[in-house]
Amino acid sequence: MKKLLILPTFLLLFMVVSAQETNAPAFGKGLFNLVGKDSTWTMKIGTRMQFLTIAEWDKVEDGGLVNPEQNFLIRRARLKFDGFAYSPKLKYKIELGLSNRDISGASEFTRNTPRYILDAVVMWNFAGNFELWAGQTKLPGNIERVISSGNLQQVDRSLVNSRFNIDRDVGFQLRHHFNVSDNFLIREKIALSQGEGRNVTQGNEGGHQYTGRLEFLPFGKFKSKGDYSGSDLKREETPKLMFAVNYDINNDAVKTRSNLGSYMINDVGLYETTINTFFFDGMFKYNGFSFMWEYADRDADDPIATNSDGSPTGDVVQVGNGLNLQSGYLFPSNWEVSGRYTNIKLDEGITGRAPETQYTIGLSRYIVGHKLKVQTDLSYLDVDGGTDNWMYRLQLDVHF
Repeated sequence: MKKLLILPTFLLLFMVVSAQETNAPAFGKGLFNLVGKDSTWTMKIGTRMQFLTIAEWDKVEDGGLVNPEQNFLIRRARLKFDGFAYSPKLKYKIELGLSNRDISGASEFTRNTPRYILDAVVMWNFAGNFELWAGQTKLPGNIERVISSGNLQQVDRSLVNSRFNIDRDVGFQLRHHFNVSDNFLIREKIALSQGEGRNVTQGNEGGHQYTGRLEFLPFGKFKSKGDYSGSDLKREETPKLMFAVNYDINNDAVKTRSNLGSYMINDVGLYETTINTFFFDGMFKYNGFSFMWEYADRDADDPIATNSDGSPTGDVVQVGNGLNLQSGYLFPSNWEVSGRYTNIKLDEGITGRAPETQYTIGLSRYIVGHKLKVQTDLSYLDVDGGTDNWMYRLQLDVHF
């Protein structure tokens, strides 16, 4: 374990000594920008941390609050490396997670070891507007998941994302974009992946996963890729809109949430069923105002896992749908107020989970954009026929 933690530090020192040029960028632009002696490679090295405080209470029928819980977390602690190798047309990205939350999820399928690698991907611009990606990275799924956790408008992502997102996987992606007119841009993204999530070492236990996403930007590009960043920090001078449809097929999936969740184990090994996930989402920004929406729907051919004799194993696919609506306004002082409405309707007859509705109000202070910020929010979770919940969060983000 200690050797694994020492390795990133050793690499940093080695590259600083070996590189021809080491610059000290402005805050938030990386720790180092390295360039090889013959200029055939570059590497930007960065790190980021999130310090999170959570307080929760259950609400009882008379309105009182009981069962208080508090927690202090290093929510994320990461090292990032990106640049190009040999040619600017061949880019790469490596991201390592070092916090307990980042490396959790060990199982026999990951050799029961911590999962340090988040991203390890190469991106090749082989012709025109075409890029081929290979390695482990986020699939082209719902917008909220693809937005970096360091660029979120509120403390963390919504319940729609936690229930339905398709996360990271190992495989290939093909990306392309073209203009319909001077301003109207369309982007196509397709992926073929293993279908079991990140850092799996056991091999492909089920089938494969197929993902397609089609994005429309009728008013042109956002500033600084703002369609994949929370809040309108760039204060778009004209309205900007991105909306997209997304469909994912995980053929013979073996987990309860496509490539996430727990493995479905029966008396002969792993239970397999094809899981389909649909997203419709988008982002709108104008003059400090932002609005993001997501609708998700998941179904499965046979969502109730069974043994060879037809008896249920107790595992079920988390089928159902969810809606997330989120908006905010950034004041000239770089304070932002935001609100979120989230509704989750899993199939109660299959999953046993009642509908949930969560309301969140947030307040953020951007000191150096998303690179140095303080965020806080208050959420109320309404569970049909169950115990309601209040949650308060406070988080500090620091990105070098």
